Amino acid sequence: MAPYASDDNTTAARDTRGDDARGARRRAARYVVPVAVTGVAAATIGLVPALADSGSPDLPEISAQELIEKIAASDVQQLSGTVKITTDLGLPDLGGLGGGLASGMAGQDGGEGSSADPSAKLTELVSGTHTLRVASDGPDRQKLSLLEDAAEYSLIHNGEDVWGYDSASNEVYHGTAADGAAGGKRAEEVPATPKDLTEEALKAVDDTTAVTVDGTARVAGRDTYKLLVKPRQSGSTVGAITVAVDAKTGLPLKFTLTPASGGAAVVDAGFTRISYAKPAASTFDFTPPKGAKVTEEGDAPRTQERDFPKGLDKEFGDGFGQGTDDGAGKGLGEHAEGPVVIGEGWNAVAVLDTGGRGVPSGTEVGGDIGGFLGSLGDEVKGDFGSGTVFKTRLVNALVTDDGKVYVGAVTKDALVKAAESGK
Repeated sequence: MAPYASDDNTTAARDTRGDDARGARRRAARYVVPVAVTGVAAATIGLVPALADSGSPDLPEISAQELIEKIAASDVQQLSGTVKITTDLGLPDLGGLGGGLASGMAGQDGGEGSSADPSAKLTELVSGTHTLRVASDGPDRQKLSLLEDAAEYSLIHNGEDVWGYDSASNEVYHGTAADGAAGGKRAEEVPATPKDLTEEALKAVDDTTAVTVDGTARVAGRDTYKLLVKPRQSGSTVGAITVAVDAKTGLPLKFTLTPASGGAAVVDAGFTRISYAKPAASTFDFTPPKGAKVTEEGDAPRTQERDFPKGLDKEFGDGFGQGTDDGAGKGLGEHAEGPVVIGEGWNAVAVLDTGGRGVPSGTEVGGDIGGFLGSLGDEVKGDFGSGTVFKTRLVNALVTDDGKVYVGAVTKDALVKAAESGK
C-alpha cells in the first residue's frame, strides 16, 4: 500500500473537549495486531455504527469490526509530528532514587553506562508528562526526540546506524541495526505513540470485552472515529480505553486509558501535530558533536542488547532489520517456561515463584530499606498465608511471604482471591 498523501501537513491539536493530548508508557513486548483481533466474535463487537456528536466531524457510519480492521490495515510509512504523553500510575515520589535506578540500567554489569543509552534514558516515560517529536520515512529511517526543559535526547535510526544523543551530558551512544538483528536477548521496548498502545489493548479483546464505536472527534486537526474498549468483568482496574482513529489513514492518533476507580487517565497519549508528508532526508542525519563522549554498542556494559523504542520501528515499518525472537509477545514477567496464569481476560493474574522470601524486613537488608518497602504496600492475609500488596492505579502485585508473586491489572481483592485459588 502506498503511503497516504497529506491533506493536513501541520495542524494544531484539538479534540471535542479541547483537552491537550497526553500519553504514557507501559512495560511491553513487541506486538502487532493479530489476525485473531480482526476476527473478533460478533458478541464482543458493538454493532451500533458511529454517530457524530454535536460539533464533531460528520463521518460515514462504521462498525467497530470495520474500524478494528481499518487499524490493522493501516500502512502509514511516512510522517512527522509531536506526541504529548502522560502517565499517572499513582506511584510514590522517590526523588532521585528513580533517576538513579534508570541510569544504572545502562551499566548492569557493574560498569559505567552511557546517559545516551536508550534503555536507560527512555525509562523516564514511566511517569509524568513528556513531549516527543517523532519522524519516520519507512522501515530504515526513524527519529524520536524527547524534549526537556533545557536539553533534548534524540534517538535516530538511519540505515544501518542507530544513534542516541543526550545534549545535557553531551554523550553519544552508537549501535547498528545489524547488531540488533544478530543479538541474542532483546531488551524491553517503550511504547512511544498511540498505535503501539492500541495494538496491545486490542490483543486483550475477547468475549470478556465490549467494543463499540463511540462517536467522532478532531485530533491534531484530523477527523477521527472513537473506538471504545471496556472490560465486561468486574475486578479489573481498567475502566475503559478510548482510541481516536484517523478516519482516512486508520492510524490511531490518541489513546486514553481511564481506571475503574475514576479520576484522571492513567495513560493518555496523543498527537498534538501530525503531517503525513515525507520528512526531509536531513532529519535523520547525525554526526557526533565535537567533544562528545561516544560509547559504542559493543563497549557498553549491559546484560541485554538494546532496541529502538516500539512505536517507530514497528509502527511505520519493520525497522532495524531486527526480525523477531522466540520471546516475542510474551507478557509481564514471562520467561522461557512462562508464568502460571489464573483467571482469564482482563482478570488474568500471572503467578511467579521467586523461590525466595517475600518483602524483606529492615534487619534482613540493612537499615530501614525493608521497612520502607513494606510501608509502600498493604499487608493482607488469607488461606494462602500472608503477604504484601503493592498498588498502582493500573497494575497491582501481591508478594506472599513464601516468595510467590501475583501480578495483574486487577484489584487487591482479586489478587487475594487468585492467591487463595492457587492453593
